Amino acid sequence: MTGDRDESARRVMEAPVGHPEHAPMARPSRRDLIKGVIASGAAASGAGTLFRASPAVAAPLGQLAARLLTLTVNGQKRRVDVLPQETLVETLRTKLGLTGTKIGCNHGECGACTVLLDDVAVCSCSVLTHRVREARITTIEGLEGPNGELHKVQKAFIAELAPQCGFCTPGQILSAVALLKVNPKATPAEVQRALSGNLCRCGAYNHYLRAVLRAAADV
Repeated sequence: MTGDRDESARRVMEAPVGHPEHAPMARPSRRDLIKGVIASGAAASGAGTLFRASPAVAAPLGQLAARLLTLTVNGQKRRVDVLPQETLVETLRTKLGLTGTKIGCNHGECGACTVLLDDVAVCSCSVLTHRVREARITTIEGLEGPNGELHKVQKAFIAELAPQCGFCTPGQILSAVALLKVNPKATPAEVQRALSGNLCRCGAYNHYLRAVLRAAADV
């Protein structure tokens, strides 16, 4: 290969002026130039995507410290990195793996994301996690007893065949638990009012009503 390059260079040096060996290289067209610019820009953009630091890495240390929260969830202290505008349902599902809390409408209207904050039923899709750092948070996973036994409301729901597809069931159960904590002998009208914020796509409202009344009767 080296000999070929030397031979080519020798021919150029020895050729008389005006010989084709001295002809200048063809200049790129405007189209070729534009193509090259586009290709180089795409390559640079791709490299930026590959090597861009994640927000957690790029954020100043002070901001990172402000994002680290200790939440009390189901009786345990959980340390978690929370973005400023992150909702509680996102934190529970994506950061803590508590997927029993469902996302339905994500507008605080269907009740699928209901959890307990200090024993009060709230829609976790409408609460910022940073606002509840001092609260006791209870999800459906936190209702089990010390030996894994079901809560009496859960047992009543099973007995009355309340869960159909099951998507709204965690929210329905937690709303019922919140009611019975403050009103253990709730009337049918009071149960209906307490569950009115929980929508059931299967229409099993009578089953849920009977289940909560059964749990209220189980002293």
